[in-house]
Amino acid sequence: MRGQGNSKTRIAVLGDGGWGTTLAIHLRNKGFQVSLWGAFSDYVSYLNKKRINTKFLAGIKIPENILITDDIHKAVKDAGIIIAAAPSQFLRKVVRLLKDIDLSDKIIVSVTKGIENPTLLRMTEVIHEELGRNRRLAVLSGPTIAQELARGIPTTAVIASHDNVLNKYLQDIFMAEHFRIYTNDDVIGVELGGSLKNIIAISCGISDGLGFGTNAKAAILTRGLVEITRLGVKMGARKETFSGLSGLGDLATTCISHLSRNRFVGEQIGKGKSVKEVTAHLQMVAEGIATTKAAHRLSRKYNVDMPITREVYNVIYKNKNPLKAVKDLMTREKKGE
Repeated sequence: MRGQGNSKTRIAVLGDGGWGTTLAIHLRNKGFQVSLWGAFSDYVSYLNKKRINTKFLAGIKIPENILITDDIHKAVKDAGIIIAAAPSQFLRKVVRLLKDIDLSDKIIVSVTKGIENPTLLRMTEVIHEELGRNRRLAVLSGPTIAQELARGIPTTAVIASHDNVLNKYLQDIFMAEHFRIYTNDDVIGVELGGSLKNIIAISCGISDGLGFGTNAKAAILTRGLVEITRLGVKMGARKETFSGLSGLGDLATTCISHLSRNRFVGEQIGKGKSVKEVTAHLQMVAEGIATTKAAHRLSRKYNVDMPITREVYNVIYKNKNPLKAVKDLMTREKKGE
């Protein structure tokens, strides 16, 4: 495979949010030549001057030898690997900027967690739709809080594609002493696990905001995993994937961590704020808001019962009182586990 993992391998990261910046720093520290692309020229200029991503990754220095640019052609020039790190609802727009570039010798890795509205497509499906089916494309997902990896705290993730050779190659690219990478060929399961868990995290946040305890959070997390698995299997994923890092692992992290923006959004809603009020002051995108709408539609499309997702949808998009949503969940028809 062209572009073996050594210091001569060039890697372009598209998206200067917290996760994109973290991966750029991580890969530069591994010895790769790295460029970081941002969509907004003013903020790119700020990053070049300050070398700290104060909006999305405060306190972490960006190495001087990372090229930061708003010129996507410059960013991907001579790159063997392109990492797509834009938010899910903007990924298509970013990927379209690559359509006039020769990508024949490049590998694309999606690290975006979400489902596109209104198409209901996963991120790899969006990329394939824009750039063609013949792309070497993989997914990196898992319980990955950007601040923790950036600070060298032990972290794990999964590389998923249908090509085992590509999986092992990218495993070597990303893996480090503090960043352990596993491989998987269930792309659907890995992508859905990383996307749908954000809905359950919002629900856990609402529980926190309402002042509920560990019992409630454990119930939401457990039954939420059941919902995710039900839909995932109906869409073609393997059941066991949702017990792994990109399923249960990512779900637990996002539902528990005080750094999880989706849990934070839910917490503020539970405390009485509207979604509009919460998101107006949120620097980073909370993917779970858009994903809730997509998952609600997918549950209907595939005829899958997803009561927690349905109630989160009602709270976010129908202004349902969170306490009424909890009551409706708790008093549903009795059933076996």
